[in-house]
Amino acid sequence: MTDTPENEEIDLEALAEAYNRGLAAEKAGDRDGAVTAFEEVLAIDPYDRGGVSLRLAALGAAASPETAPPAYVATLFDQTAQRFDEILVEQLGYAVPMLLRERLDALSLGPFERLLDLGCGTGLVGESLAERAGHITGVDLSEEMLAETDARGAYHDLYLADATGFLEASTTEDDPPFDLIAAMDVLPYIGALEPFAAGLSTRVAPGGLVALSAEILPEDEIGPQGYRVGPHHRFAQSEPYLRDCLAAVGLRITDWQTITVRTESGKPVPGCLLLARP
Repeated sequence: MTDTPENEEIDLEALAEAYNRGLAAEKAGDRDGAVTAFEEVLAIDPYDRGGVSLRLAALGAAASPETAPPAYVATLFDQTAQRFDEILVEQLGYAVPMLLRERLDALSLGPFERLLDLGCGTGLVGESLAERAGHITGVDLSEEMLAETDARGAYHDLYLADATGFLEASTTEDDPPFDLIAAMDVLPYIGALEPFAAGLSTRVAPGGLVALSAEILPEDEIGPQGYRVGPHHRFAQSEPYLRDCLAAVGLRITDWQTITVRTESGKPVPGCLLLARP
């Protein structure tokens, strides 16, 4: 279900040199120099472990990809897994799993028999909802993240996979649908939501609930495709695009909360926490 590279040979020294040169040029305001260096990185490493396709899009030198490169996401979170909670919660002010729990409580929703936590990271969602779910399944692209999640002890099943690929996998009698699917801080790594939304609609149980968080920008700042790579190399969606993608697959939004999803450089990142039903 993943599209991450194995151990193919690449010139790591040349890769690091080009990548660092691109970062230095970008920091110095040398757009052309950064673009040239990042294009060299892609030529050396087509799997794009460094996520330079996102940087090129943010620089206006390439169209926004439909999703973040899986190899980049896996590498990024493998490298930060042991410090992830400190970085995300303490430094970036991330509290979306707690906001989700508070919203479910406020609406008297739950308990849930089967919870699917997509992009589970270190297991913050599962830990927040452990007393509200009978069985919790976690999915993540990072092996190191899953190791941290496993150590929390809140999850019953863990899978190494990308969120959309997991949703698209065939359902069997031994793999029933979920009555709560949560994807907190996943959409900033997806971009184009149509395949993901379609997968949600096939894996949520009748009468079940989907909970999503997203980074939201005004429609006139994003453009007609409905999503774009922002300055911090994460995807933002427009509210109409997000609503349309869910409606197209029969998911009806029942609750929409405007939230701050995190802080970046001391500034709040605007977003939403939504609940939807089939």
